[in-house]
Amino acid sequence: DTQYGPPVDVWAIGCVFAELLFGAPLWPGKSDVDQLYLIRKTFGDLIPRHQQVFSSNQFFSGVSIPVPDNLEPLEVKFPNISLQALGLMKGCLHMDPADRLNCEQLLDHPYFHSLREQMGTGKDKVKGPKRRVRPPHRNLPGPQHLPQLTDSNTSPALEGKNYFRQKYNYHLPNI
Repeated sequence: DTQYGPPVDVWAIGCVFAELLFGAPLWPGKSDVDQLYLIRKTFGDLIPRHQQVFSSNQFFSGVSIPVPDNLEPLEVKFPNISLQALGLMKGCLHMDPADRLNCEQLLDHPYFHSLREQMGTGKDKVKGPKRRVRPPHRNLPGPQHLPQLTDSNTSPALEGKNYFRQKYNYHLPNI
């Protein structure tokens, strides 16, 4: 997405959480398009806003994300994961950033309740340094916009696009 804000960090938390649990990346893409293909294979189509961002990006001009033959949702990818861990992961990894849990909701997630119980600490008795009280989210600036590519073809990545498309196409289906 071109709008950077806390939901992007929450997505990253979900990806890192999955990697910590399983010791491997959730979507080990070999290129940008391969990465998007693997995400699409888990969640289905991109949301309309992300489809528009992808199709208007000149780096992906003439490129489409292949349609997966079958979906492999998180429940299928990880059948032995606890319901709390699955819920935390899914709360972070909603395709629509507006639907993701916020950081306060993540900290209050049942996954962490069970960990606190195992450690013998309650929600109010978490050990560690006292945390600063932060201002409410409404006082924070809005989403930050990432720089956009210009219409000129000055990027070396654009010139080598075909090379990367051929070399790093491991997960994409054969046509």
